[in-house]
Amino acid sequence: MAFSMKGGPVGQTQPMAEINMIPLVDVMLVLLVIFIITAPLMTQAVPVDLPRVESTPIEDAPRVLELVLDESDQLHFNGEQVGYETLLELLANIASEPGLKPSLHLRAWRGARYERVTLLMAAAQRVGITKIAFVTEGAAANLQWDAKGS
Repeated sequence: MAFSMKGGPVGQTQPMAEINMIPLVDVMLVLLVIFIITAPLMTQAVPVDLPRVESTPIEDAPRVLELVLDESDQLHFNGEQVGYETLLELLANIASEPGLKPSLHLRAWRGARYERVTLLMAAAQRVGITKIAFVTEGAAANLQWDAKGS
């Protein structure tokens, strides 16, 4: 008895155009068994004995100093008008206090001279205040731009 593949005449064989699914199913079943066995092992926690230490909490709120240079080149330190020499003394006294280092928030008006701002920054750094932040107005105030670009 002659055997033919897919409807050809007896004696002529043609290649089979179907995928043999049996090896694919075998591989998938083996992978399923592997995942069923290994999944519970991955969810088990390993008990860890961590050391216990006693410590004091760190103060979260650092001391913030506000320095404002207004339109008339007047200095305002924490809401009070001060002179440059008085400012240096106040900054030196605050920086010499033990504890966390204070942070200086510097707010200068838009037309302030660069050398005045750098002089204030250098004075704060000289007495030991190294955290200096610039405070600006909201986005609406900063979007005003004239034709000269200043």
